[in-house]
Amino acid sequence: MNRTGTPGRRLLLLLSAVQAAVLAALFGGFLWFQGHVAAAPEAPAEKTDGIVVLTGGAERVETALRLLAQDRARRLLVTGAHRNASFADIAEAAGFDPAPLAARVTVGRAAATTRGNAAETAAWVRAEELHSIRVVTAGYHMPRALLEMRRVLPDVRLVAHPVLPARLAAAGALPWARRWSLLLGEYAKWLLAQAGLSSLTPVRGDARDR
Repeated sequence: MNRTGTPGRRLLLLLSAVQAAVLAALFGGFLWFQGHVAAAPEAPAEKTDGIVVLTGGAERVETALRLLAQDRARRLLVTGAHRNASFADIAEAAGFDPAPLAARVTVGRAAATTRGNAAETAAWVRAEELHSIRVVTAGYHMPRALLEMRRVLPDVRLVAHPVLPARLAAAGALPWARRWSLLLGEYAKWLLAQAGLSSLTPVRGDARDR
């Protein structure tokens, strides 16, 4: 029997199998990731020492302020706020009277990336001596946010409180192509963060979810 080229064919089959396995893993990971877009908050009535909200959507800040007003925590950090935004501006934009909550809120303006949000949160947690925090951000952003925060806050209990943005919740609010572009883009950023390559995530202007 002529076995000429057999090693080459075996190598080709091996490479094909590896490629198929990688693609299957990526697809499975994306299916898992998609589940977080509409995930429900973890124990929404449970109290934590603090709340941190990552800016990037009106629903997030509104949710965080409502939780604070309901005394779900004693302190709130708004991380990644615009450098010129005061708490009054932030609260009023979310439909809240700032006066009753102002003394319990810290506005962080240093973060421009999700990794920066985590660093800003870690400094705040240590300063306030907190042991548990509720993390408020969009559902599709939550896996990456928790990943970055667990790296800098390994001893702090993190409770996920994902928010479903109106543009994803309402049928037809976001064109199909843009929806998938958003999800695939965030999935790619999460993969980079998993690999410890968060620094490769592009920063675009004042956009959040970075």
